[in-house]
Amino acid sequence: MTVQIAHLFATGCVAIIFFQIALIAGAPLGEFTQGGQVKGALPARGRLIAAISIPILLFCGAAIVSVAGFPGLDWPRRTGWIALVVMTISAILNWITPSKKERAVWGPIMLVMAGLAAHVMIATAGDT
Repeated sequence: MTVQIAHLFATGCVAIIFFQIALIAGAPLGEFTQGGQVKGALPARGRLIAAISIPILLFCGAAIVSVAGFPGLDWPRRTGWIALVVMTISAILNWITPSKKERAVWGPIMLVMAGLAAHVMIATAGDT
């Protein structure tokens, strides 16, 4: 079950990456991200922030599936803890944002993502 949860986490990371790509491409979703300060498409700075989040999400997804034992990935266990911290911070930030739309959409999603990462880290605690 832990492997499936890790795969679900990684799938969630990929879905969020597609959202970031949409932001970079100019999708009018500014109210759903980065504090909801922008209506419509993000300006260049906001798109840069979206672009920076992509490798972070790739790292998080790979770290968690590595902890779950995905073949070919043998990352140190601490990378999974880093991913969990990143997801937890992201969940907190999405719950405290002034944007109602961002809170409504990303608060629950990031809470679930943090929960999935936590499950993998706790379930594999005795693994070497």
